[in-house]
Amino acid sequence: MNERYFERMRAQLSDFAAYRACLSQPPYRGIRVNTLKISPDAFREIAPFALAPAAWEPNGFLISEEKPGKYFYHDAGLYYVQEPSAMCAVPLLGARPGERVLDLCSAPGGKGTQIAQAMQGKGLLVLNEKMPDRAKVLLQNVERMGVANAVVTCAEPSELAARLPAFFDRILVDAPCSGEGMLRKEPAAAENWSEENVFMCAERQKKILESAIAMLAPGGTLVYSTCTFAPEEDEANADWLVRAFPELTCTEQKKIYPHRERGEGHFAARFIKEDGARAPFRAPKLPADRAAVAAYRAFAGDFLRRPPEGTFASFGNSLCLLPGEVFPLGGLRVLRCGLQLGTMEGRRFVPAHALALGVPRQDIAALCNYPQEDIARYLHGEELPAAELRGWCAVAYEGWPLGLGKSSASMKNHYPKGLRRP
Repeated sequence: MNERYFERMRAQLSDFAAYRACLSQPPYRGIRVNTLKISPDAFREIAPFALAPAAWEPNGFLISEEKPGKYFYHDAGLYYVQEPSAMCAVPLLGARPGERVLDLCSAPGGKGTQIAQAMQGKGLLVLNEKMPDRAKVLLQNVERMGVANAVVTCAEPSELAARLPAFFDRILVDAPCSGEGMLRKEPAAAENWSEENVFMCAERQKKILESAIAMLAPGGTLVYSTCTFAPEEDEANADWLVRAFPELTCTEQKKIYPHRERGEGHFAARFIKEDGARAPFRAPKLPADRAAVAAYRAFAGDFLRRPPEGTFASFGNSLCLLPGEVFPLGGLRVLRCGLQLGTMEGRRFVPAHALALGVPRQDIAALCNYPQEDIARYLHGEELPAAELRGWCAVAYEGWPLGLGKSSASMKNHYPKGLRRP
């Protein structure tokens, strides 16, 4: 580790020796149970590894399992693997059902899907990631966790700010940072650390925050968070915010260190914007292809016991069910708007992977359970023995859908190629 880093930390911490000693210990690991699908109590009954409560999130748990992503419950979206202290920011945000909420730097999706749980599928959740490769990972996690009320965008923060002034009730800025809280978890963070990078990150964070403030509605809440200990990126930027934007009041700050609490390290600060009149907004009407809607309804009659409610919209050959309201999307790179139902291939309706994971399992009529050995084959992309049902099925493990198959002489595998296990 760079000695200059240790000099900085020694100046910050009265108990620096304890901090330096803790760096040789294993990192804390955690998961967050996905309450869009299962309660924490119900998950405890089936959990394949030991759970201990996390301090900052009632649905979060500390674990010792080194590879929690290897279990089928993870593929079914029953939990999200998340570093425990990273769960502290979203409770500060206080998102509620029916609101307009933005996670401005959302990939890979830990905090965004945590917000989705708080919103309980109601309201508009915009999850943005400006880097295309990271935005794709974000979308995969949104679909796996069954989030149906999100618009996933790939845009510069300034691009969103230009079209959505004073629009959001709550905004989370989990900003790109120097990653000092990741040193035990990611050795590359230690190798790449430099004081110059800290200063660069601090200035980049200010630009992102300027865009966020422009999108925050009067009376709205902003949470700014990082996974670093650098004062330039944490307290100094929090102080800068209230100086640069006098309409903001900082109501709470917290900073987590790995030698003091059971987490790798995080900073979070909450700001409230002074109240005032909100600008009027008229949601656009998005068209839906009638043939696609009719084909979906015919499919849903067999596949679903109770189709999800909402407004249909077509994006190319894709049919989606919109969140409660949307904003003008033209010119933006939008990876998903609401719940993708499926696509039209000629005159045929082909259901989407997101549909199998985005509706309650009890609403799926064509649910086909398979034993552990068959599910392992399914996740590798192999065909399975045919089910008693014929046609499209949700392939499930212990009643939890993982994806789609089409049963005839065998169960043809429709698990997305990009998700298949090696």
